[in-house]
Amino acid sequence: MIGRVGGITDTGRRRRQNEDAYVSEPPLFAIADGMGGAQAGEVASRLASAALREGGAGTGGEERIVELIQEANRRVYDRASTDPATSGMGTTMTVALVDGDRVAFGHVGDSRAYLVRDGELVQLTEDHSLVNELMKSGKLSPEEAYLHPQRSVITRAVGTDPDVDVDTFTVDAHTGDLFLLCSDGLTDAVSADVILELVERERDDIDGALRALVKAANRGGGEDNITIVAFEIEEDAARDGDTKEQALPPELQPHAHGDEEDTLDEQDAVPVVDPLVDEPGLELERRQRRRRIVARLVLLLAVGAVVALVVWRIVS
Repeated sequence: MIGRVGGITDTGRRRRQNEDAYVSEPPLFAIADGMGGAQAGEVASRLASAALREGGAGTGGEERIVELIQEANRRVYDRASTDPATSGMGTTMTVALVDGDRVAFGHVGDSRAYLVRDGELVQLTEDHSLVNELMKSGKLSPEEAYLHPQRSVITRAVGTDPDVDVDTFTVDAHTGDLFLLCSDGLTDAVSADVILELVERERDDIDGALRALVKAANRGGGEDNITIVAFEIEEDAARDGDTKEQALPPELQPHAHGDEEDTLDEQDAVPVVDPLVDEPGLELERRQRRRRIVARLVLLLAVGAVVALVVWRIVS
């Protein structure tokens, strides 16, 4: 049975528009991260999420998810093909459909699905991205991939072609499992260790956990939009008949049936945690930022050395 659920989206610190969208309508959950010029990414993600809402969960597990994603693909592709302002747009899409003690997934792009079980964080999806292909071929290490300047380049998206290849799989769920769907605005800025630490610290408050994750991503630079959907598996349904998401204050509730998603301002994304206890996560993030700075300095020095060598050879 589905227990507490939650959803949150934030523009981040660098972007003017929020091109992410999400669906949290139990038993159907999804996240979409749009791409394209101007506001086309926003159009793509919202068209895709609307296709899921209008299609509904239905039955059929993985087959049903493929149907929903293909319909989303058709809508985005048709719009991009007929509207010059949105030409070339597309979106990632990660969808989860809960059926009792089984959760079916469909996945396109580099948004991710995670499972938190017994104090461990497991990445369920595989990124359809350039750096992941380079890692699989042995040309990049995980550390190099994390710092790669083209880590946001995806190799598969919804809406860029008439049909889309969807990865599907099903997970046997256990009581107490917590599933996370998130855009790369979170995973590019926050390490898996910190994600797990913050989720476990706020495990009794899904809303607090999501707010803590958004704050961590903004502290890590906030380079991209940040969107997270979470749902928990429990033995019995929520006693009050409402999900955790529905019980949130109005200013934090996502629009389940509208075309827009709630966006938290940076000050609103502050989790309810004791700052004195928050040091481990902060220290991990500081180390990550230091590693990124060092890597960039090394790259700049290497480029400078190559340029100096070329100039010396030309002069000599």
